[in-house]
Amino acid sequence: MKEVWDAYDKDFNKLNVDIVRGDTFKEGQYHLVSEIVVKHIDGTYLLMQRHYNKNLGGKWELTAGGSALKGESPIECAKRELYEETGIKSYKIIEVKRIVHKKHQTLYVEYYCLTDCDKNDIVLQDGETIDYKWVDENTLFNLDKDFLASDRALPVLLQSFKST
Repeated sequence: MKEVWDAYDKDFNKLNVDIVRGDTFKEGQYHLVSEIVVKHIDGTYLLMQRHYNKNLGGKWELTAGGSALKGESPIECAKRELYEETGIKSYKIIEVKRIVHKKHQTLYVEYYCLTDCDKNDIVLQDGETIDYKWVDENTLFNLDKDFLASDRALPVLLQSFKST
């Protein structure tokens, strides 16, 4: 079964158009992705290692997340992806930033999640992630740039939640 998304314009307005994963987007169409940075109440951050069969396989991600399905709001997508990729159920998710990536025709909604979950109970999503680890703030902000699949979420943390 193919994954279907809603199309959006660059201003995050939903268009009355469906996009099927793998299809080429028309000019002016974007798809929505929710990404969630997870911070434990002890001050550590969750990093997830991408499955080797995925783009940028083996690299680590600071965010759980993925594409919003047709009819799904950004926050609904964030909660679903967080649970699918980590096993964490949280209602303490705060939107912190929206990013328009014109080259990839993607709209990113960045979220922050503070959790008190059992750090040993993280669930790896088959085909998506192969490992996880919790790192302290100093380690996170001093990682080699090539270590992470994307550093898009780091400025969000620096700007909004470094001292949380």
